[in-house]
Amino acid sequence: MPQSLSNILIHLIWSTKDRHPWLTPGIREKAHAFLAGAVRQCDCEAYRVGGVADHVHLAVRLSRTTSVADLVKEIKTASSKWMKNQDAAFHDFAWQQGYGVFSIGMSQKDALFHYIDTQEEHHRTRTFQEEYRAFLGKYGIEYDERYVWD
Repeated sequence: MPQSLSNILIHLIWSTKDRHPWLTPGIREKAHAFLAGAVRQCDCEAYRVGGVADHVHLAVRLSRTTSVADLVKEIKTASSKWMKNQDAAFHDFAWQQGYGVFSIGMSQKDALFHYIDTQEEHHRTRTFQEEYRAFLGKYGIEYDERYVWD
């Protein structure tokens, strides 16, 4: 076959370092837009970017030539630099070192979009840690609690 094609949808999640609430309403929308642009710079497509003050969710179509690790490294690095340049108050901004990535079937795309779009509502009753543990359980990922949070 002369052509290589793919359609890989992933759900990325990561928090700010120590879950510090850096992404206040005043900067959140701009940060999400920047993250979407950084995804596009990696030849991927950001279908959705959302989250609350201490973490982000991204629904991304992964390019057939880009690894998840390379994508996350690029967008976290670029967005961290961008945040620090927004205001002196963000001088100490940082993302957590790790991240979660989950494969999503295209038939589940709309449910994922809705989930990302309703983060504010969702997090009125659930912390980031509770949410993340639930995802790890849902996808059968074993983890050591000592190394999940930074």
